[in-house]
Amino acid sequence: MLTGKHILLIIGGGIAAFKSLDLIRRMRERGAIVTPVLTKAGEEFVTPLSVSALAGSTVYRNLFDLNDEAEMGHIQLSRVSDLVVVAPATADLMGKMASGLANDLASTLLLATDTPVLIAPAMNVRMWQHAATQRNLATLKNDGVGVVGPNDGDMACGEFGPGRMAEPLEIVAAIQTHFSAGPLSGQRILVTSGPTHEPIDPVRYIANRSSGAQGTAIARALSALGAEVVFVTGPADVPPPAGVDIVHVKTAQEMLGAVEATLPVHAAVFAAAVADWRVDCASDRKLKKSKGGLPQLAFVENPDILRHIAQSKKDRPKLVVGFAAETNDVLENATAKRLRKGCDWIVANDVSTGSGVMGGAENTVIVIDEHRTETWPKMTKVEVAKRLAERMAQALA
Repeated sequence: MLTGKHILLIIGGGIAAFKSLDLIRRMRERGAIVTPVLTKAGEEFVTPLSVSALAGSTVYRNLFDLNDEAEMGHIQLSRVSDLVVVAPATADLMGKMASGLANDLASTLLLATDTPVLIAPAMNVRMWQHAATQRNLATLKNDGVGVVGPNDGDMACGEFGPGRMAEPLEIVAAIQTHFSAGPLSGQRILVTSGPTHEPIDPVRYIANRSSGAQGTAIARALSALGAEVVFVTGPADVPPPAGVDIVHVKTAQEMLGAVEATLPVHAAVFAAAVADWRVDCASDRKLKKSKGGLPQLAFVENPDILRHIAQSKKDRPKLVVGFAAETNDVLENATAKRLRKGCDWIVANDVSTGSGVMGGAENTVIVIDEHRTETWPKMTKVEVAKRLAERMAQALA
């Protein structure tokens, strides 16, 4: 199944483009989220309306579309998917990819992406067998691009031989193989995310600020690499990712219980912004204003979930990753936190006023482990998640 997988589908120009409509349907039947990109040549064979209707999504067509750039810049579009599929991949598109050209939306996305790419070539048999095409094919394979097809068969031009685009179900099978063969296949990973809400009374609570965006992105990135992800989330603003096991909680105590119920796991990422304190004996009725003054609230400490799991002698994950949201002395405070909690890695970020991290789309992090400190450049939270997931895959290999 492809549940929750984001597929960026680039439709090239060729008679085989009609198969892309069935390919979209087949991918969505299996739970994939399909974002289509239609080349100008592709529009000669299928209409934007038909592609959009089947994908249930906006069709991206132009490199310099101001509306699309405001909502989803072309660089971002190239990196938010789990897989880029080019079907049909014409000789022209293959040539552009192999040469690093970027003169339209499709070729620009392909050059800008750091996401795996799978192509389904389709062209005349002589074009396929031409030395230039074969050189381009060899270059693309050497670059790590996956290839499905082409098949032998009758061509629209009347010739017979290799060049027919693989059938939609063949392409779907190749996509499923790609995900099942990820570097984290067989790994069960826990991710916590979002804030916790600690009740004062039935209508009031205390909490840390957290949209849940970074934790959600991490869960998606780990799932894209083949991991079985259990996602324990507080009341976050960002919807949870598809394709993972989701456990909803509200309080820190509920989150601890959910985490313990998830064990054993191979790795755990504690990205949740857990409230450090809760109100002792929260009221079961709404507290009313009175002339006698402000209500007196007594606080007690919440369980330290990261420390509890990292220092556990039973079912401790092989890799425990914590987060440190700091407003000052980021490196010093995060380094001390890693030692104090007993986790393997700490991902530190500056959440001070003006950083834009809280509720924003970008993040700047420092990853600290026992041996080194890595300062990553400013990037989107999706890119941070992918880079962290790849680092985890290497550590768990």
